[in-house]
Amino acid sequence: MTSEKPLNSGPFRVGDRVQLTGPKGRRNTITLEAGRQFHTHKGMIDHDDIVGRPDGSVITNSAGIDYLALRPLLVDFAMSMPRGAAIIYPKDAAQILAQADIFPGANVVEAGVGSGALSLWLLRAIGPEGTLTSFERRDEFADVARGNVATFLGTDPENWTITVGDLAEKLADAAAHASVDRVVLDMLAPWECLDVVSDALVPGGVLLCYVATVTQLSRVAEAIRESGNYTNPESSETMVRGWHVEGLAVRPEHRMIGHTGFLISARRLAPGAVLPELKRRASKSDFSADDVEIWTPGAVGERSVSDKVLRKRARIAEAGAAASKARGLGDSDSDVADDPDGAH
Repeated sequence: MTSEKPLNSGPFRVGDRVQLTGPKGRRNTITLEAGRQFHTHKGMIDHDDIVGRPDGSVITNSAGIDYLALRPLLVDFAMSMPRGAAIIYPKDAAQILAQADIFPGANVVEAGVGSGALSLWLLRAIGPEGTLTSFERRDEFADVARGNVATFLGTDPENWTITVGDLAEKLADAAAHASVDRVVLDMLAPWECLDVVSDALVPGGVLLCYVATVTQLSRVAEAIRESGNYTNPESSETMVRGWHVEGLAVRPEHRMIGHTGFLISARRLAPGAVLPELKRRASKSDFSADDVEIWTPGAVGERSVSDKVLRKRARIAEAGAAASKARGLGDSDSDVADDPDGAH
């Protein structure tokens, strides 16, 4: 008895996304199409010359320049996919999976979806037995996310749903009381959703919020404390510094991925439980209704994307999804190798 090969393995096929890396380390990601060509100012590569080659092949272009061809990893795909909104960087996604303790079979709620990068990480972590229920306020962002997820996975996941609308208004209809294991919020004002999130989370479940500014971090932390439904929140940020290692030339890279956002997490208390007061605790900072202006989209620097640009990115994502789905989940490597028109 033989098992099917994973979709993203084996020789390259039409519909595959391929990452081409040139001699200077520059990466270009393309979707293989029969009869198409990849052009640069220093030559071109026929897509047909890539189809049928094994992953990790070196392809020489028309000018004699070598390119390394690899299927993009999820981290590569997330950084190059069409974007509706700013993505959660892989360094933060990894910490979200760890700090929120996302596990196989978990029932997870996510808001907002953005471009679908975090959705892909969450879907991989929960596996086919888990469920991911995502909420997004804008149709255009939801369309981009659907296209990106289908492009990478080659199908529309059956255990993933996107609801277009406000989490505070829609969650009660989508999730029963105490039925959700983990909630991940990537939104401007997560404190507005604490009541419905608290009702949906199981006792001991994890709430994790991704916020961009210290003012947002402060307000959501105080809202979590004041709700009386959670453990004391823990906050962090993640920065990654690469290193240049070549022989004895070992030094930090000149550039690093610094601040992108803060993570703040807490666990749901059992109904009626009162959290023991900490012996040493910083005093709360008071704020009034007048201070709310500090956390408006304009004040925190939220960037808006024009409808025209969003529609274009949605079309690109949908086209990638269609090409990826066309490969077929049941295709085997032998099907490609036996195709005289596709193998080289």
